[in-house]
Amino acid sequence: MDGIALLTIFVLSIFVGFEVVSKVSTILHTPLMSGANAIHGIVLIGGITVTGSSTSLVQTIIGVIAILLGAINLVGGFVVTDRMLGMFKSKKAVKNEEVL
Repeated sequence: MDGIALLTIFVLSIFVGFEVVSKVSTILHTPLMSGANAIHGIVLIGGITVTGSSTSLVQTIIGVIAILLGAINLVGGFVVTDRMLGMFKSKKAVKNEEVL
């Protein structure tokens, strides 16, 4: 495919992704985040695999940067999901966890 076709697909996927995510109800955001975190974990493993088989220094540096950013994104997603799930706990359950 030529560059214009790839750019067109990329721009259209941005619009479709925005429309799909914006239509999700607030109740479903936490499960959606959990699913996205699982996908990010798979992407991170793929990045590690590809970087491990790199043949030049530039490929290795770009791969390590991608792995670092992917790991930050993965951990941040789990932190946000944990905080969102914490909002659904009752006050009594939160106090019992603080005592332990």
